[in-house]
Amino acid sequence: MTVPAFTKHQYEFTSHIRNPEKNTIPDGIEDRRMGIYRELLYNNVEGFISSGFPVIREIYNDENWHKMIRDFFANHKSHSPYFLEISQEFIEYLQTERETQQEDPAGLIELAHYEWVEMALHVSDETINMDNIDANGDLLRQRPVFSPLAWPLVYQFPVHTMGPDNLPDEAPQQATYLVVYRNRNDEVHFLEINPVTARLISLLQENESYTGMHAIEDVAKEMDHPNPEVVKQGGLTALQELQQYGIILGSQHN
Repeated sequence: MTVPAFTKHQYEFTSHIRNPEKNTIPDGIEDRRMGIYRELLYNNVEGFISSGFPVIREIYNDENWHKMIRDFFANHKSHSPYFLEISQEFIEYLQTERETQQEDPAGLIELAHYEWVEMALHVSDETINMDNIDANGDLLRQRPVFSPLAWPLVYQFPVHTMGPDNLPDEAPQQATYLVVYRNRNDEVHFLEINPVTARLISLLQENESYTGMHAIEDVAKEMDHPNPEVVKQGGLTALQELQQYGIILGSQHN
């Protein structure tokens, strides 16, 4: 099929903007004019990624940072036209397209995901609806209800502490368990939790009929704890702490 001349010209135009080193300027357009588009589009994309992944930006020096973003800009085929989704496209690029470079920190993809989560929660249009939720309910005898703006996460790297001065060479033996959440003041925070609390949350989210006590009893059995009462008290304390932070909203009305 013959490509219309105008369409061919558009492809040449955008190809040059994405990768001016490999694609020549289309006929009839002076370099000065193309330079405006080259700079404008790249700076827009680079600026958005830089603001969306501030820790990663700090880790890389200017040369290596722009080398990575140039590669993303030139070679990644985005599936979304929205600026707010550039961050997701960048993570896909890191996961499936970027060849590991010497300057890449261990845990780069996990760190990128963690930074994306912070932004995704900040811009999420999810709302908290307290209908059929008792904020003062019994978390043990009733079903705890989690905020839709609280995301339990597990990472192999301690992503919440990583930065230019703290880059582990390899993942530690203990995974990192976090709940990243947006509070009622629309501020995004994280809470580091232990593996037992993470398992408690997982059981409650996987089993819609579970009360807090059901989940705690399952945890006690899995741990084969000699004193289930200790697990029960610890589980109740964990649920109360989660509610204190707004991660748990209350219990579901029967």
